[in-house]
Order: sequence, then C-alpha cells, then structure tokens
Amino acid sequence: MARRRGLTEDEKQLWSRVARSAVPLHGSGKPACPDSFADPAKTSSPRPVKVPAVTPPMAMPSPDPGRSRPLRPATSYHPPQSPAEHLAAAPVRMDHKTHKRLKQGRLRPEARLDLHGMTLAVAQPELAQFILSCHASGLRLVLVITGKGRSGDHGPLPTRPGALRHQVPHWLHMPPLSAVVQQVTAAHVRHGGEGAYYVYLRRRNCIV
Repeated sequence: MARRRGLTEDEKQLWSRVARSAVPLHGSGKPACPDSFADPAKTSSPRPVKVPAVTPPMAMPSPDPGRSRPLRPATSYHPPQSPAEHLAAAPVRMDHKTHKRLKQGRLRPEARLDLHGMTLAVAQPELAQFILSCHASGLRLVLVITGKGRSGDHGPLPTRPGALRHQVPHWLHMPPLSAVVQQVTAAHVRHGGEGAYYVYLRRRNCIV
C-alpha cells in the first residue's frame, strides 16, 4: 500500500486561512487539520445498534374439523300417552270431591254398555244411542266397557286390537255426545281398569 503524502508549507498556510474563516455547523470546535485525519483503514467500526427483538404474535390453534359443528344433545324417546294417561291430564270439569271418589271406584255406575268385540262401525252408533238415552233418563254416571286390547298392537285403526279403547274417548268428546258428557275418566280396576271408562253426564237442564 502506497504511503500517504503530507501537505506542503504552502498548502498548510492556505488551509489555516480557510479554517479561520470557516464557521462550524455544530458545536464550537475548530476544523481539524487534514494531517490529523485518521486513516480510514485504522478507524474502528461503529458500534452495532441493538434492535429490540419483536415477539411474533401467538398463532391461534386451527379448529378441529371434527368438532366444527356444535354437538346436539341426545334426545330421549317418549312413548305416546295411553288414553288413560291422556284423560288423567285433562282438566276436571266436575265437583273435585266427586271426581276423587270416582277415581277411587267408590261411585257405582247407574248403567253400563259393553262394546267389547264390536267393530268401530257398529260400536259408534251403539255408544251414541246409549249415552243420549241415559242422559234423557236423568242418569249421571255410566260405564262404557271397551276391552284393553294387547299392548304393542299396531295396524290400521279400524281393525287393530284395542281400537275401541282409543276411539271411545274421542267419540265422547265430539258432537253430539260432547253436549251431554261432562267428564270421561279411566275406570277403577274394580270396574275394568283401563279397559273401561266412567262417563259422567251433565244434568238434563245443563246441556251446552
């Protein structure tokens, strides 16, 4: 590497005049003489600037594809209500004390009709004639026997065993019988249980 040449006397005097007339931009220090410039090769490297580390944002866990949909609660199977259960949930439209005695089997029916073994086509007119006749005679409590049928029987309603047990309460709550029937309740076991119904009739002057 070639050695750097120094300044001559004339160059030093010229630099001194220039330096005296120069105004420093920062601070009050005087311009340094060119001879005092450090060799660029010998100057120390600047200190590295410490850059604060940036913490990367926390990655959100990816959703589990197998659980992307909300789980539905398991539903339990509720078998349909029997005619006796349906009637038990119906509102009481008669004297509560009399109704309690009726359910306990402590009231004796004044007349009875046995529909057991009849088809629906034959049983419906027989039921209508019986109920209207009893109401006209001033009777209040009658018993209608339908039979229990067999549990778990299926098939068309007109021919299914136990069809009368399901249909008779509907007929009693439909015109023309609904106008004279006040309450229908499953009979006590001493009068046939779920294979028969107590039918409590309105008074003759209280037809609705």
